[in-house]
Formats: sequence, C-alpha cells, structure tokens
Amino acid sequence: MSAKHHKVRVGISIGDFNGIGPEIIMKSLKDKAITDFFTPIIFGSGKLFTYQKNIFKLQHNFNYITDPTQAAGDKINMVNLTKENVNVDLGKPTEESTKMAIDSLEAGTNALMNGEIDVLVTAPINKDEMMKHGFAHAGHTGYLEEKFGRKGLMFLVTDDLKVAVSTHHIPISQVAENISKEKIKKQIKMLNQCLIEDFQIARPKIAVLGLNPHSGDGGVIGREEIEIISPAIQELFDNGILTFGPFPADSFFQPGKYKNYDAVLAMYHDQGLAPFKTLAYEEGVNYTAGLPFIRTSPDHGVAYDIAGQNIADEQSFTEAIFMAIKIFKNRREYNDLMTNRMQPRRNASGNGVDEDLPQEKHN
Repeated sequence: MSAKHHKVRVGISIGDFNGIGPEIIMKSLKDKAITDFFTPIIFGSGKLFTYQKNIFKLQHNFNYITDPTQAAGDKINMVNLTKENVNVDLGKPTEESTKMAIDSLEAGTNALMNGEIDVLVTAPINKDEMMKHGFAHAGHTGYLEEKFGRKGLMFLVTDDLKVAVSTHHIPISQVAENISKEKIKKQIKMLNQCLIEDFQIARPKIAVLGLNPHSGDGGVIGREEIEIISPAIQELFDNGILTFGPFPADSFFQPGKYKNYDAVLAMYHDQGLAPFKTLAYEEGVNYTAGLPFIRTSPDHGVAYDIAGQNIADEQSFTEAIFMAIKIFKNRREYNDLMTNRMQPRRNASGNGVDEDLPQEKHN
C-alpha cells in the first residue's frame, strides 16, 4: 500500500493518569469519524479510562485487546496493561500513576520497535516521580535514544515555526561545557536531513542562535560563538548546508526575522522553548528528530493544577497525533522516492535501449 493510502496505526502512551493525560487523549478522539483517518491504539487501562470518561462526560467505546496486533482499524483500541482496579487521585502523582506511566511508555515503545504501530504519541509524564521509581532518564528523549541506539534532537514544531535545542534537560551551569563544534555540526546535519525527509523542504535554511548575550559581543561576553559555533556554521555552509548565524537570541524571534528560516537551533532548553511556547503554545508539538522511529508529544506538561476539571485543551495533543501521521507519510514517500531513484535501469544488450521504458510501436 502506498504511503498516501496507508492507514497509520497511532500508538498512544497515557502519561501520568493523575494529570490531564487521559482527558486530552479522549478529547482528541471524541469525533466518531476519527478512525476514518487513523487507527488509535492506547496503552493503558480499560477501568481507568472508563472511570475518567464518566468524569468528563465523554461517550467513547473502546475495543479492549491484550496485544496491539489485535487492533481493529475502525475502532479506538485499548491495550489493557492491567485488569485490576486503578486508584485515581487527580491533581497529584502517586506510585500507581507513575508506574503505569512507565509501563505505558515501555509497552508503546516496544510496539513501535516491533512494527506493531507506526508512530508513538506520548502524553505528559512527571519526570521527577518516574526517576524516583527507577526510570533512568530526565525525559522521553533520553529514553528513546537509549532504546533506539541513536542520538536524537528535541525539536518543537508547527507548520510555521520549528525550533531544535542543542542541549536538553541539563542544569544551565552545564550548558557551555556540553556544546562543541563537532556536536553542533552533527545536530545541524541531523536537522537538515530531518527537514528534507520528514517535512519535505528541499533546501532548508537553518538559523543558529548564539550561546551568550548578544552572541558574545565579539568575544567580550564569552568566546563560544567565535571558537565553537561560528566555525561549525561556516564549515557546514561551505559544504552546501544553508546554515546561518550565530544570531543573538534576545532579538531573533521577531516575525520578520525567524520566518526567513525553516528551522532554528537554540543552544539550550529555555532559549528555544520559551519563545516557541509563547508564539505557538496551543498548536506546538514536541518531535524527537533524528531517530529511526517517529514519536511526538504535546508541548506542555501534566498540568496537575487543572486535572479533573474538564478544562484541559486537547489541541496540542491533537496536533501531535496528526503531525506524527504527516511525518510518517512524508518519510515513507521520501524513502520510496530514494529507493526508486537508486534502482538501476536495465539496458538491452547492444542497442542502448532501456528495457523498463515503454517502446514506440512501428507498423
């Protein structure tokens, strides 16, 4: 089946169920025609979602299965990770909600790696609580990098704004020591390829932000721009990757400036995410770029403060679902195109005529 007509199997991990995860998942799937577009497969608990759908007065019917391979294409599928009763305490993390968040993520990731789902969309987790219960990573990105054996890139995206960050969840005091010329070069190459394969941008233009205020002011406020960032940009530009900067971060996110580029590489988490969430909070999607599998998530957290109040906005989660589907189809089309381009054309012996091309008939 072609990428265009393939019905994508969307795996969904539920995050911390005492936050807004189940609410935004069910609200994103509330349209009865949703299964015409993709096949949802939630890794969670039937009893949990039945309890929560009654709180939010939603009318979902779930197809309960024990394995993602049993999913029905025209239904909302629920892989039952447990048949036991679940204690819900909306608004605060518990051991039970944290362990289920881990179990759901692991089940979804394994299904993704086994080809049982096409993409994974993850609801928000509580990183601190998960680490207390044996989860070894400060977020989804590090976990997925370990599982897939490849470095990824935290990439926040909308149709109009795309921001990646060079360093992820580390203290600000460690940012400078965690950037290097080679690391930045690898990340820009990864970002460039991602824009070509996953977003169908033929010749991406990538802006790179400086680390220091005013991009170091010529070395007066730090030399990372002179010694690390600028040389990386210049070397890549000389080799055909359209990379520009480093730009001062404080003035870059003006509409007349950032819209001249297809993506931005920021040096650290808040440098990139603060302006992104200000400009695109409701529609923003967190995408882990550079990995062999596709994972997206909303660009917000567990929101314990509004859990159970039926006021959580599902738009970012909905965008995450459809962005994952779009990237999956784009990537398949790109891979199909490259495979076809690389197929050698057979040459008829001695006559110079390509055998795979239709020949003109003569009477």
